[in-house]
Amino acid sequence: MAQRPNVVVFFTDQQRWDASGLHGNPLELMPNFDRLASEGTHVANCCTCQPVCAPARSCLQTGLYATNTGVWHNGVALSRSLKTLGDHFGEAGYQTGYIGKWHLGSRDPVPREEQGGYQSWLGANLLEFVSEPYRTVLYDNDGAEVRLPGYRVDAQTDAMIRWIDAHQRAPFFLFSSFLEPHFQNHLDDYPPPDGTRERYTGRWVPPDLAALGGTTHQHLGGYWGMIKRLDEAFGRLLDALKSLGLADNTIVLFTSDHGCHFKTRNDEYKRSCHDSSIRIPWPARGPAC
Repeated sequence: MAQRPNVVVFFTDQQRWDASGLHGNPLELMPNFDRLASEGTHVANCCTCQPVCAPARSCLQTGLYATNTGVWHNGVALSRSLKTLGDHFGEAGYQTGYIGKWHLGSRDPVPREEQGGYQSWLGANLLEFVSEPYRTVLYDNDGAEVRLPGYRVDAQTDAMIRWIDAHQRAPFFLFSSFLEPHFQNHLDDYPPPDGTRERYTGRWVPPDLAALGGTTHQHLGGYWGMIKRLDEAFGRLLDALKSLGLADNTIVLFTSDHGCHFKTRNDEYKRSCHDSSIRIPWPARGPAC
């Protein structure tokens, strides 16, 4: 019998589809994303089921619409009567792990019974409230605080690579949910790695944002800087899989929960049915992709 493929989900938060060169962005923010999409399966017109964090996550984890999950707005915990990807892969004999933002629990730390059936857990329900760009705080299965060094994207990617290295002998399913490029709530800002905001401020602006304004000119430089670092981290993940001899037998998916309209459609950044809110990136590569 052929060895079952590993599966890794690289899940970002509030990422527009048009950050990539494949969708016309000229800033070369996502060369690793573009390469994977060109080599695998690229769903060029992918839309989220719900343009807001928790409902979108409930749909992806369960395969159900938010009207069936009961998570129709933020702040609702996912019922454990519903099976998640963690449950299904675990029942199929996979080692399962979750790293990063959950947003489907009742509090932080997320109680074990609300961790979606994932065997290994290093997460936070509301990562934007328990951590900052250079102060990454997550919690393990038992609720103990774990602090990781580096910019938050890099810290979480390091944790992914360590987890994969430790579980490479068995088929594994790893779901890693980043906060970036979501705004940091208490700052109402998009804080990128130091030195990158300046690189992208005042450069290319998507046509819908250029026409409508909002907070675009205030925030877009930082937003692009966050995405640039996400793609660099994604490249490191792909390199790690290759170096461990796992690249040919691992399905890798890159996607997001919803987009971002920079307060051009309402006084939020999402929660609208325009392309800027609902269109998301979605390429996958691996066996049968």
